[in-house]
Amino acid sequence: MPEKLKYAASVMCANLARLEDDLRALEKAGCDELHFDIMDGMFVPNFTLGFDFIKAARGVCSLPCHAHLMVTKPEDYIERFAEAGCAIVSVHVETCPHAHRTLSQIQAAGATPAIAINPATPLTKLEFLLDYVDRIMVMTVDPGYAGQTILAGAFERVRILKENVDYRKPSIEIEVDGNIDVRNAALLAKAGARVFVLGSSSIFKGNARPLGEALTQFRTDVDAKRKTV
Repeated sequence: MPEKLKYAASVMCANLARLEDDLRALEKAGCDELHFDIMDGMFVPNFTLGFDFIKAARGVCSLPCHAHLMVTKPEDYIERFAEAGCAIVSVHVETCPHAHRTLSQIQAAGATPAIAINPATPLTKLEFLLDYVDRIMVMTVDPGYAGQTILAGAFERVRILKENVDYRKPSIEIEVDGNIDVRNAALLAKAGARVFVLGSSSIFKGNARPLGEALTQFRTDVDAKRKTV
């Protein structure tokens, strides 16, 4: 039987005018996590979300929250995101000159440490960090905006990373973020990804159906597609 996949809803793609209803629908439909993209307009060309937004989300549902810090000095904010209720905090290898210290800081704050990596960054940058993380997030598009097309090398990068992780620390989860439609999710699952960030390419696409139904259908479609790729 294929290994069970996890699905994280990208809150930046949600309808903020009806956020409480959407979060409750996601929780009822069995969403595994809420994914908060935190952008500072410097490391990536956009601004999104913050501490109070996460606290508000925590007040209306009990889903675990993941803060994906796309900021230039993540070490300055880790404790505050943990205090806001984030069970997972990921930082980019590109922003951490002292990555071991930063990852240890996340763990000391009571959150699960994770490392994220951009598409153009060599996977070798992760080589000496595997013992310090429980999750690696592979960006399959350049971070900053929703709605981009997946980069062709993403599937091979996940496959290579999975081989290295299985050799060094099999308990690490590989997460993928960027243009996760049904086909891409199935192919990335085949390559070794187990956590999928769902945004405008998947459950938030056009709001054609209630969000809970969209998540349930997406999960069903990916399970079916995994049998054919």
